[in-house]
Amino acid sequence: MELNTFGERLKSERNRLGLSQEAFAAVGGVKKLAQISYEQGKTLPDIGFMVAVSKIGVDVTYVMFGVPTPGALSAEEDQLLSGFRKLDLMGKVRVLGVIEGAVPHEKPKSRHMVSIGGSVGHQVNGDVYGTVNNGDIPGKVKAPRETSEKKK
Repeated sequence: MELNTFGERLKSERNRLGLSQEAFAAVGGVKKLAQISYEQGKTLPDIGFMVAVSKIGVDVTYVMFGVPTPGALSAEEDQLLSGFRKLDLMGKVRVLGVIEGAVPHEKPKSRHMVSIGGSVGHQVNGDVYGTVNNGDIPGKVKAPRETSEKKK
């Protein structure tokens, strides 16, 4: 079912977030009757209401224009990204390691590749040997030996 009106889309976002009309209204700084009026299309909220509900994950572009924002973050994703940006390099490496270990892979990735980069944080793929301190790599970074390679 296509939701054609502002009120229908606002209600669908409220339901998606699992909030009652009263709880959603409180987030926006209004009373339940105002929320009901918005959802019925009788009145429109002010910009302060829209800013407030956007902070809990409402896709304001969808509510306003009927077009979902590509790549819109859920509240949990936004919280995770905000926390990640506050981490130092070692913290980011640890988080990325947890994610890498938790995500199932369809095919094994090469264990002989190390890449570090990114404008917001750093991404490390592969095995890293040595220590990483505040962006310096005092130890060696090397790929593990092939299993067929003979030890000397």
